Amino acid sequence: MPPHLVLCLLLVLLAVLWSSCEAATAGTKPLLLSLRARQMPARALPRQPSKLRFHHNVSLTVSLAVGTPPQNVTMVLDTGSELSWLLCAPSSGEGSRNASTTTFRPRASASFAAVPCASPQCRSRDLPSPPACDGASQRCQVSLSYADGSSSDGALATDVFAVGSSAAAGAPPLRAAFGCMSSAFDSSPDGVASAGLLGMNRGALSFVSQASTRRFSYCISDRDDAGVLLLGHSDLPTFLPLNYTPLYQPARPLPYFDRVAYSVQLLGIRVGAKHLPIPASVLAPDHTGAGQTMVDSGTQFTFLLGDAYAAVKAEFLRQTRPLPLLRALGDEEPGFAFQEAFDTCFRVPRGRAPPAARLPRVTLLFNGAEMAVGGDRLLYKVPGERRGGGDAVWCLTFGNADLVPIMAYVIGHHHQMNLWVEYDLERGRVGLAPVRCDVASERLGLML
Repeated sequence: MPPHLVLCLLLVLLAVLWSSCEAATAGTKPLLLSLRARQMPARALPRQPSKLRFHHNVSLTVSLAVGTPPQNVTMVLDTGSELSWLLCAPSSGEGSRNASTTTFRPRASASFAAVPCASPQCRSRDLPSPPACDGASQRCQVSLSYADGSSSDGALATDVFAVGSSAAAGAPPLRAAFGCMSSAFDSSPDGVASAGLLGMNRGALSFVSQASTRRFSYCISDRDDAGVLLLGHSDLPTFLPLNYTPLYQPARPLPYFDRVAYSVQLLGIRVGAKHLPIPASVLAPDHTGAGQTMVDSGTQFTFLLGDAYAAVKAEFLRQTRPLPLLRALGDEEPGFAFQEAFDTCFRVPRGRAPPAARLPRVTLLFNGAEMAVGGDRLLYKVPGERRGGGDAVWCLTFGNADLVPIMAYVIGHHHQMNLWVEYDLERGRVGLAPVRCDVASERLGLML
């Protein structure tokens, strides 16, 4: 065959393959879920040791359908945890009076299955506490630890999960492993209860890994009902100017480095226009792995290690001292710390609000991207705290990790509000772009 005919045939073949790929890509729609900010009861959720327990905790929740027939459940979205779990109703009449609509009923699901000890899922090395085997039942047991030192036990199980728009589109449900937790948790009438937690880190048993999702993103709104979670690859966020920072992974395993977390490189911190003179060694993990920077949707506020926090505190106090409505509480009560970690606090006159527009922004600088926290996201009104004639207490939403203590920088979801956050596992990076979430949700709804 003449060379020019061979070349023509190759070009035709490439064109056919390209159009087929485009058609396949176009036919794969991402899954779209509503992301809500909910006030949670103090003991509604179990916490891993690295998690913080807030008396007035706000969590991000998504709604899923689990089991056959499907049971609607509300789960907390947590990029800092691996194992998803559901609070399961008792299997017998004993204790059933404690069951509520927030529990999952495994006996009512025809597709529910316990995970046996011999299963590879029962040998996961990514969980903080490795699974154990119940010798009598030969079922795989898991344990979650609370921040107060108590723990909750349950069994590893599998069932089918129908997520967001996938159910409406008729897509087959995903069979995934999760913890079927048997412990009862306190609830309160003023909180929105949750049936469990959706683990979204990079561990083998996370929902992301089990669903083979190589990219997901979300936008956390400052309004409860305008957030969005997008699972899967999509070109929809192209209207956003995303800046990417690479995920950080040490060359070799380190004892205190969480290798399945979404870790990025923190290069510097700026308060207002002032670039803080923090040594690079303070912002980077040390030889043990302690000091990594994690993006965590399961933690409310942001925590900085002691030296970095001290620099931010000093500069923030210096720049806000001229503001008439703010009186540094530390001048009067040096020992006050909200939730034992937030001690950059102020007195604000009764009936007034902090001058949000005049507060200096706190900007976290990464390799290739930055996260600027300003306005009303900088100060949090401490519930129940009053001084003098009724002055309210407001605290900076950056906490001292050394006081908790945790050995890492943790970027919480409060500082991710109105920010498009994309987790791109294919290319090992996190993308950030400021955006109004209600506008983004509207655009996505129209485009889908």
